[in-house]
Parts: sequence; C-alpha cells; structure tokens
Amino acid sequence: MKTLQNLIGGKWEDSQDSALNDLVNPATENVIAHYPSGSCDDIDRAVAAAVQAQPGWAELPVAERVEHLLRWADEIAEHAEDLAELECQEMGKPVALGRYFIDGGVQGFRTAVDDALTYPFAETVPGADGSTTTILRHPLGATAVITPWNFPVPMVLGALGPLLASGNTVVVKPSERSPLSTARLFELSTLPPGVVNLVLGDARAGAPLVEHRQIRLVHFTGSVDTGRRIGAATGERLCRSILELGGKDPVVVDAGVDPVATAAAIAFGAFVNTGQICTSMERIYVHQDIAEAFVDALVDAAATYTLGDGHNPETVLGPLVDARQRDIVHRHVIDAVERGAHVRIGGVIPKRAGFFYPATVLTDVDDSMLAMTEETFGPLAPVVVVSSFEEGLDRASSSRFALGATVYTHNPDHAAAAAAIPAGVTWVNQWQGGGSERLYEPAGESGMGATGARAAYDAATRPSTIHTAPTTASALS
Repeated sequence: MKTLQNLIGGKWEDSQDSALNDLVNPATENVIAHYPSGSCDDIDRAVAAAVQAQPGWAELPVAERVEHLLRWADEIAEHAEDLAELECQEMGKPVALGRYFIDGGVQGFRTAVDDALTYPFAETVPGADGSTTTILRHPLGATAVITPWNFPVPMVLGALGPLLASGNTVVVKPSERSPLSTARLFELSTLPPGVVNLVLGDARAGAPLVEHRQIRLVHFTGSVDTGRRIGAATGERLCRSILELGGKDPVVVDAGVDPVATAAAIAFGAFVNTGQICTSMERIYVHQDIAEAFVDALVDAAATYTLGDGHNPETVLGPLVDARQRDIVHRHVIDAVERGAHVRIGGVIPKRAGFFYPATVLTDVDDSMLAMTEETFGPLAPVVVVSSFEEGLDRASSSRFALGATVYTHNPDHAAAAAAIPAGVTWVNQWQGGGSERLYEPAGESGMGATGARAAYDAATRPSTIHTAPTTASALS
C-alpha cells in the first residue's frame, strides 16, 4: 500500500504531521493508497522553498524558462498512459477518456508556455516630446494552485503554464480525492528544485496555503463555498485570486435543428466524465416543435452510456468520485420526482460495488427543483420544453451561475442572440469548441478573474511603468 509524500524544494518527504487518510478506488471501494492529511508546517516549508527558488527562476531568460517547461511537457506526454491509469484508479475516469484529456492538457500547456515568447514582458512606447514610457510586467513571486478532482492532471497543467513561464514559482495542493496522478506528474518534473512544490492533504493543507502571507496569488478551481472563503482570505491581505467555481450550464435547442444529432451531442455534454465537469450541460431548454423527437433521441443516447470500471474498453460511464457525490446526484433526482418530474431513463442506484450512477434523463422539470438550480455534477440531463427560442434564451440566462452555455440553432439571428447569455464562454452549435486564443471570466457565483491566452499572463504578472523624460539643456541647467 503506497503512502504518498510531499515534494518540497526538489525533495520527496513525509508530512510533518503523521496523520494519514485513505484513498479509495471509486469503482471497487477498495483502499489503494494513503496520503497525508496536511499541516501548517508542510505549507510553511513548501512556501519557503518556492520563495527561495523564485528569484533565480525569474532571472532566467524567458526562452530558457520555456525550454525547461517544454522539456517537462515531453516527459508528461511520454507517460500519459500511466497518468490516465492513475486517474482511473483514483476518480474512476475511463482510461481512454483520461488519456484523451491528458493529451489535450499537455498540448494546451505547450501552447500556453510558447505564448511567453511573444508576451510583452517589456514594452517601450516613445512619446512625441522625446520621452519614453516603458511598461514592465514582473512575476508576482510564490503562488498557489489548488485543483479539483475531476481532471487532476489537465487542471494542474492548465494553471501552471503561464504562472511558471512568467517567472513565478508554485505550490500545488491537489484535491484530496485525487492526489495519485498529481504526485506522479510531479515525479516527472525536470524543473529546478523549488520551482514547483507539491503538498498533499485536505483543508488542513489548503487553508494555511491560502492564508500564507508570502503567497502572492491563489488560483483555485472548486466549489462556490470554498471559493468564497478563499476570496475573503486573499482579499483580507490584498492578495490576487483567480476563482473558477461552480456551474449550472444551460443548453438552448432551437426549432429546425436535427433532434437526433443534437440529442447525441447533448448526451455527450451531459454524461461524459460521468457529468463531473464544471461546464457539463445541466439545464436543457428545447423548443416545443422538436421536443418529443429530441427527448426520445436523448433517452436512446443515454442508454448507450454503459457503466463499468474504466479499465474495461467497453465502459463509457465510470463511477462518481465517491459516495458523497453520488448522494448529491440521487438527491437531485428524488427531489425532482417528488415535485412532479418524470424519470425517462436511469435514476436508480445500481446494486453493485462502486459509486456508480446511470445516465439519467428527467422531463417535466421546473425551476423549483434542485436539478435546475443547484450544481449536480453528475450524469443527469433535465429537459424543459419551451414555446420559443426567446423563452429558452431568457430561462437559460436566469441563474446565479454563469460559467458556460451552449446554443444549437440554424437561425443566424438566434446564433447572434446567444451572446446575451451572461456566461464566461458560450458555444454555438459545438460544445467545448474554441482555439488557444480563447479568454474568459466567469460571472455570478461561477467565479472571478479573467484567464486564457494573454489574460492568463496578465493575471500572472504585475505591471509597472518607467517614464523617462528627454534629456535637454534646460532640464539639466
């Protein structure tokens, strides 16, 4: 039975606190590893290592930092299958699906790191009077990244690229529900000691990291409640934070689209990764003209999402990460049924080992139900029939969450109107599309802090300006 360690200053070491937690495979409910609970002492040591390493890392030319980071990316790519296997063990994601997202995460990391070569860390603007204004963008220093359990490796890579390429050092605290793959990711690190540090644990590690006076930025992805506490802690000491929190992403399905093809696409958006994605499709508004055909096709598509252990290549739907998450999903289903909704498929906890839950479609739902108001984070697709595209758009916009949204339409005017949804990212006719230049900021309770493309480098640096007046005889006299 493996006991995981922290990586501090380039060395693997046990926690300063001997308390250990069990890591459970959600497909079998067997304990597969132990990890430290975490402590203030662990955080103090990791932050000190990051602070000590940061000046030397920042002094390297940008191209040299990029070279270091791309070398690490090569190591990660070479071991992508191993990392996907570990993700399957710790949070249930099918190995093939995990490999797909890890490959994408490595590519995104490389692209983000390459962006450092063209980012204006120093920019001089001449004045009409002969003066010059130089804008410098400095690294912040030691930073913190706290990642969720649903995409352990890709989420770490997505946060680290701009932070490290800008000259910051980092302390990473992954979710206690999925530390195994992140620990392996850091075993593959080729970076100088202290540039990246890993501290494992639960809130006993997370809280002191967020509150540490020498941390200059906290990048957090997770729940709204935890995000609020982090925002308060960082605000109290005037520390920058990037918060990507919950979502209750809507989908608007217009009349005139192919109901079968659209239903298949929405099934993927609702059920992939067992619905454990911040931007999963969690509220579906379909035009009455195609509603019957759409729902029938959605039920048929849901039936193809077979449950099983992620090591089986025939498995499409792995388990939820733990019993607590499955209880949330089932509670949302029961609440909807008690309020008048109908289960078209799924909705029953399987009698088997593991924290499995079937792909579930609900109809006759309304906005009084938890399934329409609270983040479910599971394989649940609640469908509302609307009388017009405008009604769908209006109801899609009525939520305290505003992370992502998707619209399917063949009407150019309706496609343009999709921009009215108050979301960080809105997709039209293709969920999860977009290039590397994409940038966004969540709204409402879905978070704050712009990220992506240049915005990620803006967030990772602090600008200062040097204005130099022209040298003239009068000025020197």
